[in-house]
Amino acid sequence: MALPTRIFVTGTSTDIGKTVVSGVLVAGLRAHYWKPVQTGLNEGTDTDWIRRHTAIPESRIHRETYSLQQPLSPHAAAVLEDVEIKLDAFAIPDVPVDDFLVVEGAGGIMVPLNRQHYMLDLIKSLDIPVLLVADSQLGTINHTLLSLLQLRRCGIAIIGVVMNGPKNQGNREALEFYGEAPILAEIEQLADLNPASLEICFQQCFKSQEV
Repeated sequence: MALPTRIFVTGTSTDIGKTVVSGVLVAGLRAHYWKPVQTGLNEGTDTDWIRRHTAIPESRIHRETYSLQQPLSPHAAAVLEDVEIKLDAFAIPDVPVDDFLVVEGAGGIMVPLNRQHYMLDLIKSLDIPVLLVADSQLGTINHTLLSLLQLRRCGIAIIGVVMNGPKNQGNREALEFYGEAPILAEIEQLADLNPASLEICFQQCFKSQEV
């Protein structure tokens, strides 16, 4: 299975490893990167993390559509700044058709953007296939199966699942069987985070992918 040139990285929850997985993909694929919605600017942005740890050219880093100060769900952070997040304000960056683009979501797929729309609606609107990042440990089966169910209910293409954390063969087998989605990679904690280590991680963890 070849990775598509457009990849939306989402997760089963917040702080699940989406940015590290996005960094691995960006470094390994020499991809462009776009974070449509960023909250919590004072804590450092995910775009800044990608910039520091992948060393991709600035021309491959695309500006957020919404950048909000407070480290809250997008809908809540937007209210505090008297901002309304509108679905039609998002536009996929103009990236050459043969270049890879990694798009990173905020939180999980049911995080609200406003009073009507969720991250799930943004994914569907952009029409980009999803790579779902899941924890490898206890609790992941329920969270991952629910996320896969919602994605399929909305007709969103699923590339596969990346398990983040210590390898867990039992959980992997359960997700493959019940989730009926391929486990594309298992990424354990990286000792160092730099362009070389992220690229090596890509080669090791996604080595079965034809890119």
